[in-house]
Amino acid sequence: MGAGLSGASCARVGADEGTAPSKPGLEDIPESCVALVLACLDPTEICRWACLNQAFYRASLADFVWESKLPENHQILVKKLFDFDNSSESKKDLYARLCCPTRFGGGTKEVWLEKRTGGLCVSISWKGLKITGIDDRRYWNHISTDESRFQTIAYLQQIWWLEVDGELEFEFPAGTYSLFFRLQMGRSSATKRSPGRRGFNPDPQQGAHGWDIKPVRFQLWTSDGQHATSQRYLKEPLGKWLHCHAGDFAVEDSNSATKLKFSMTQIDCTHTKGGLCLDSVLICPREFGQRLKC
Repeated sequence: MGAGLSGASCARVGADEGTAPSKPGLEDIPESCVALVLACLDPTEICRWACLNQAFYRASLADFVWESKLPENHQILVKKLFDFDNSSESKKDLYARLCCPTRFGGGTKEVWLEKRTGGLCVSISWKGLKITGIDDRRYWNHISTDESRFQTIAYLQQIWWLEVDGELEFEFPAGTYSLFFRLQMGRSSATKRSPGRRGFNPDPQQGAHGWDIKPVRFQLWTSDGQHATSQRYLKEPLGKWLHCHAGDFAVEDSNSATKLKFSMTQIDCTHTKGGLCLDSVLICPREFGQRLKC
């Protein structure tokens, strides 16, 4: 009986003193272990888990978590794109900086990292390309619009000989990339959109024509001998932006600049062609480009 009273007394004292053990929670996991787990996730998942509690947030700030998300040649990219010493900047802040579109090449080119994968993308405005007759308003109009990341597109009214050429020299991280021309059949509105207003305003007097007679040829060359070519008839509905795939190229050495040449041509002079908007050229990782092919 004494033993029973003693046990009851101990249980009562334990309850009174609040010494009953609590169940462990996520906040009890060591930050070093949390950081190891976060390092296996993609950047967007890391940011979501960082909102869970203070331990996960602090772990998400560790440099080694973000080191593997940065391009292997990120130091070269920073030196090329930014005029500052980033030695004291955290890897997370550096990743965020590289994800923000950054202009270069006199404002005619833009580069950024795709947030989820860290893949590098480059866009080149039509102003950074060599285009036959671009300064002759009989052939081309320059239209301001917020449908372009450069806020302006080139509209082809009519021409016999279409030739668009471009070049780029850039330190791409190792991988395989796709190159696209961003086009639209028909004429976009000549003003930037206001809230609730559509950006496309087709003009029946300036409809797309001549693109279904002969195909447009897209080509791509690299300085190490790679070459790709594709052809397509442009028959898409008016007002729809499309990405025309010129080809893919592979980069093996991320520490050396890759030199690219690319073109879009339709030089059959037996007919005119017109009613086409030219926005830009896009270069992106091939896996991302798969979603753009049409």
